[in-house]
Amino acid sequence: MGGEAHNSSGLPPFILTGLPGMETSQHWLFLLLGVLYTVSIVGNALILFIIKEEESLHQPMYYFLSLLSLNDLGVSFSTLTTVLGVFCFLLREISFNSCMSQMFFIHLFSFMESGILLAMSFDRYVAICNPLHYSTVLTDARVMWMGVCVFFRSFCMIFPLPFLLKRLPFCKANVLSHAYCLHPDMIRLPCGDITINNIFGLFIVISTFGLDSALILLSYVLILRSVLAIASREERLKTLNTCVSHLCAVLIFYVPMVGVSMAARYGRHAPRYVHTLLSLVYLFVPPMLNPVIYSIKTKEIRRRLHKILLGTKI
Repeated sequence: MGGEAHNSSGLPPFILTGLPGMETSQHWLFLLLGVLYTVSIVGNALILFIIKEEESLHQPMYYFLSLLSLNDLGVSFSTLTTVLGVFCFLLREISFNSCMSQMFFIHLFSFMESGILLAMSFDRYVAICNPLHYSTVLTDARVMWMGVCVFFRSFCMIFPLPFLLKRLPFCKANVLSHAYCLHPDMIRLPCGDITINNIFGLFIVISTFGLDSALILLSYVLILRSVLAIASREERLKTLNTCVSHLCAVLIFYVPMVGVSMAARYGRHAPRYVHTLLSLVYLFVPPMLNPVIYSIKTKEIRRRLHKILLGTKI
């Protein structure tokens, strides 16, 4: 039949999209994205190197930061090939299985980032609210166990998504809105019943991003209550200052994500490039800014960076 729907056995390819209406600026976009990728990859690699080499940073807070940097490298590498391919070489077609794989890894690292930020908020809670037991609560073994739990939770949540998509028929032009594969974008394309996919997608978002953000908020309510009990204003500010980097990391992760979700739900009549730009901010800004923020706010990292880059100590 001429109008027969494609299904997963036919493996229909997907067409990736750059920034519609800005084709004449593609080379500038490629240059900008190249700089962002370089800052992200080099910045996070430097953070990992410094934490490994600096003995004073061998403590739970910086082990979690290492996990965050590793995860941000994963985010960057999972989108690198298709984003640069679209903006530099106009390579817009991606095979069905490659798209599924990229979608899996992008969402895996995104869910892991949320879990790592939650673990870091627990670290700040214990350090401020129960400092005498910090070293006994957050042992090296427990930090490693928390990292393993974050990975397995994210993996188990994401694992069914490609299979739930592959069972659906695809009968329209498989044109995606971005230069990479995201589940909310791909789920618009099948012409079959997507009720199960929508229910499962809502479940994993609530049980990861929703739960994590609520627990992070709770941890900071408890931290703030503990800080306000400190008599000295200088001590209060000094204590809160230890949370600034983590708070910034939380905001630059969750604010763009909420922006993307709101645009997808309520901004359907907005120009397509608005959605594309928001999704680029969501995937590019956290991996790029996290190492910058921690380099600025952490004296030991800043001192080691000066030594590496300038050959001097401060």
